[in-house]
Amino acid sequence: MAAIIAIAPFAQGQNSITPYSKIGYGMLSDNVSGAQRQIGGVGYAMQNPRQVKEINPASYSQVDSLTFIWDVGIDLTNLWSKENDKKAHSFGGGLDYINAMFRIHPHFGGSFGVVPYSSVGYSFGTEINDGVESRAGEGGINELYLGFGIEPFRNFSLGANFSYTFGTITNDTFVYGSSSSIFERAIEVRDWNVHVGMQYAIDVTPRDRVVIGATYTPKKSFHGHRWGAYYDLGQDKDADTIGYISLKGNFEQPHSIGGGISFSHNNRITAEVDFTYQNWAKAKYLPLEGFESNDMKFDNRWKVAAGVQYTPMRGTSYLNRMVYRMGAFFNHDYMNIIGNNVRDYGISFGFGLPTSSVTSKTMINLGFEWKHRYSAPTLLISENYFNITLSVNFNELWFWKNKIR
Repeated sequence: MAAIIAIAPFAQGQNSITPYSKIGYGMLSDNVSGAQRQIGGVGYAMQNPRQVKEINPASYSQVDSLTFIWDVGIDLTNLWSKENDKKAHSFGGGLDYINAMFRIHPHFGGSFGVVPYSSVGYSFGTEINDGVESRAGEGGINELYLGFGIEPFRNFSLGANFSYTFGTITNDTFVYGSSSSIFERAIEVRDWNVHVGMQYAIDVTPRDRVVIGATYTPKKSFHGHRWGAYYDLGQDKDADTIGYISLKGNFEQPHSIGGGISFSHNNRITAEVDFTYQNWAKAKYLPLEGFESNDMKFDNRWKVAAGVQYTPMRGTSYLNRMVYRMGAFFNHDYMNIIGNNVRDYGISFGFGLPTSSVTSKTMINLGFEWKHRYSAPTLLISENYFNITLSVNFNELWFWKNKIR
């Protein structure tokens, strides 16, 4: 991991700008909206009818009956990193997600959109005998999904997302010296996925509600291809393809479960705690012979998050109609580098800013997040992030019927 602190300024997906994304499939996404990131990334037990919560499709059953909701989010990242006595500063950003939610029938809603599954983005180099070796990676995996949520019984909801998973990740090694060459490793995913969830609400009092939520994604083999390629820049010929293999049976996503509990009072204050667990240690990932070390391993991933949001009161005052949010999280990631697990923790806060009209339901969500990423027990690279998230939650009254006088 020597001298890997020169980081690429941009990548797709959630715009990773970290050399840690070199491992496996890159940095994984939790598929939360801009508003949810402001409260630590919670959402398994959230039932806000005016926000798209792809993290638990059971929540679609609670969609507002009069609106068609669009949610678009972008992310801007400012990163300070340190390796030994070397420091670096980088910027990144771009489109994060776009999705929608709509009512199909009373207690039956749907959602569709495009969200990131993982993202890769890094660039670093070292000096070698008679030359320079540099490494760079980019790309990501995305999900185009369609989901449904239904409330078959009072206060009990079920839901499922069905998605087409697609994307390409490339990891390149450039060698410049007396002879120059490029070694490229690529993975192309063309697959399907399913994500199911449930929610159960308990009305403790007429004003107080507790919601329990849970989700599950099954273990399955990825579909697509993986290959390596060698380019000799000193010869005018096509690349030599090495190790072209199918992903099926060789690369897997693990069993993933998530659960959370929320408490809301008078529709003004909501607090939630979530837990996520992914069994990556038993997921297959076949290294390319001659390109990757056979001792590469994954750790089980788990994450704890908590957050709270508060709306003072419904009324004409703009400050009273704003939503105030804050949260925190700790993530034990799936990446393991020479026996060192990658981890991160952070805090977040933000605001839901209503449009000027009192009757409008459209909300602009502006959030801020500080995150620290590191490896343990040996510290390889220390990273500090300051993220700005901006999402617009368009609530259009598509199903409102004007009264004829």
